[in-house]
Amino acid sequence: MCPTCRRTGIIHPFNSKVRVKLSLILLVHTSAKDYSKLTPYILAIIKLDEGPRLTSQVICDHSKIHIGMKVKSVFRKLGEESDKGMIYYGTKFVPMESKV
Repeated sequence: MCPTCRRTGIIHPFNSKVRVKLSLILLVHTSAKDYSKLTPYILAIIKLDEGPRLTSQVICDHSKIHIGMKVKSVFRKLGEESDKGMIYYGTKFVPMESKV
C-alpha cells in the first residue's frame, strides 16, 4: 500500500533460488535523520542466480562481509510512520550461515 495515496497495487510473487551473492558493498556512516540511529549499516547490491540485481540492507558484522558472500533473505521491520500508524516490513539479507 502506498502511504501517500493509500492505493494498493498488484504484487506478483517471485521465488528466487536460495543462492544469491553480494556484488557491491557500501558501509553507510552518515544517513538521513530517520535512519541516524542505525548507522553504520551495510547496503549491498545482491545478485540473484537468475540474473537480476537488487539493493538491500545486509545485517551482519561489517568486518566479516565480503564480495561474493552468499546471503539469504529475511523478513524484517523497515520503519514506521507514527503519525499515520503505519509499520513497514520487507526483505533484508543475512549471511547464509546466520541463524537470524
